[in-house]
Amino acid sequence: MTFDRILLSNATFTGLDDDAAAAAVALSGDRIAAVGPLDQVLAQADDPDEAARRIEDLGDAFLCPGFHDSHMHVFHSALYSSPLACTFMGRSEQDCVERLRAFAETRPSGWLLAQGWREYRWDPPRLPDKRSLDAAFPHRPVALYSGDAHSLWLNSCALEELGLTDGSLPPAGGAYDRDGQGRLTGIVREAAAMELMPRITASFTDEELDAAYDGFFRTLASSGITGLCDLSLMAGPGLDFVRDDIYERLLRNGRMTVRATLFPTLTDDQGRYDELEGRLRDPMLSVGGFKQFFDGVSSQHTAWIHDPYSNATVPGEHGRPTIDPAVMRRYVLEAARRGRAVRIHAIGDEAIHQALDIFQEARGRFGPLPGAKRHCIEHLENFQPADMRRLAKLDVVAAVQPPHITLDPGGPERDLGVARARYMWPFATLLGLGATLAFGTDSPVVDPSPAAVLYCAVARQDPSTGEPVGGWQPQERIGRAQALSAYTRGSALAAGRGDELGLIAPGMLADLVAIDRSLLSCTDDELLDFQVLETIVGGKTVYRRDGDAS
Repeated sequence: MTFDRILLSNATFTGLDDDAAAAAVALSGDRIAAVGPLDQVLAQADDPDEAARRIEDLGDAFLCPGFHDSHMHVFHSALYSSPLACTFMGRSEQDCVERLRAFAETRPSGWLLAQGWREYRWDPPRLPDKRSLDAAFPHRPVALYSGDAHSLWLNSCALEELGLTDGSLPPAGGAYDRDGQGRLTGIVREAAAMELMPRITASFTDEELDAAYDGFFRTLASSGITGLCDLSLMAGPGLDFVRDDIYERLLRNGRMTVRATLFPTLTDDQGRYDELEGRLRDPMLSVGGFKQFFDGVSSQHTAWIHDPYSNATVPGEHGRPTIDPAVMRRYVLEAARRGRAVRIHAIGDEAIHQALDIFQEARGRFGPLPGAKRHCIEHLENFQPADMRRLAKLDVVAAVQPPHITLDPGGPERDLGVARARYMWPFATLLGLGATLAFGTDSPVVDPSPAAVLYCAVARQDPSTGEPVGGWQPQERIGRAQALSAYTRGSALAAGRGDELGLIAPGMLADLVAIDRSLLSCTDDELLDFQVLETIVGGKTVYRRDGDAS
């Protein structure tokens, strides 16, 4: 064999076991060609002396498979991390308005766009409305997307621009908030908000969007993220923001530095999958399956749960499905019949339960999916206890986002009560039952930070405050190797690419990251500030801390 590079590290975590050990990793083209003791790797080379000249000694750097974000919305992540928009949670409604004033100075015309507000984290914790925005921006359209990506806060100019009046009716699965006189408040929820976003972002040019993706990909590379799953953000056809056109332009121009697997919206018409599968055949860019939504979020009482919310606003409030279960069943069964993976957004325990019912029927009728493909459930925040074992038995991947655990301190107990909170994000229990975890961030809901992902999984504490001491539901903390495997191997399985990603082993794609400390033995606090030394995708360096990337 001819080796292009041989990486030598005293701490290589292959993902094949729970330890890190000294090893040489030989790369040939975009693949890993050999792994093992240096003398044994060199012995496999056609010319061992020449191969020895290609050794790159990483010393004590921790070498592991590249991080893979299993659940991301790239269009909005790129947009909100670019100069085209801004991101903040704010301390209050007025604080958000003032932050937007400052941003407006950098963009003197056109839509003002921001993301991140969470009214339940404000002081006081109450919903905003259009009046505060109208006072600051009477003649310019303003749209602020909520931190959970399920609501919009608009001013009157934006409502007018979008053609919304007090008499407008929301689409199915969406809502327009109104005051006591029936007037629009400027808060638009769920499907109604999702339907508006393409019109709000249509003013950005291809060049602006390409530059936004470029900048976001540089951030991912510097964080050690080598792969991502770009999932449909919106349930309606044509509203998923899975922008294959942008990816293809970047790929054509040699600007793809992260491996992307796309999951557009699942509907009766699977023609888009057919078209993407026929067109996207590059190892850097492929289509992996479908995404659909079964419910909303617990904080807004739109997650579908079996028993009513503990703090129900109306008697018997337990959320509802965002799509008729019979329709979801029809969609999933047809996709499974064709051997295509489906990923279902299901946060509430009843949404999870019924999603598992559908996957169980699909498996019974059509058997396991072909090759490396796997069905997934996204988020899975609270369970009916028996469903945890069923998830593992059905081989359905649990695609979870550890930083979500601490987004709303006290929220689970407030919304669901202490007893049900015990079954929220039960990582250790799921792994103990043999389930597969795949880690991600749901970016832009939270930043795509590997440090935060790993820390929240093993400590179950807020990365910025360290609260709660000892961790929230500490019995569900997991080990370092388990967390790393979920963020590498597990995410590769969620992408349907477990046969070529997520391990350091011969034949796998050469997606690797070198880090300045052992992620297996450093303290929890040290886990939060590790530094990426080098990121390699397909055998090529896409980031090096010294600034020299090929």
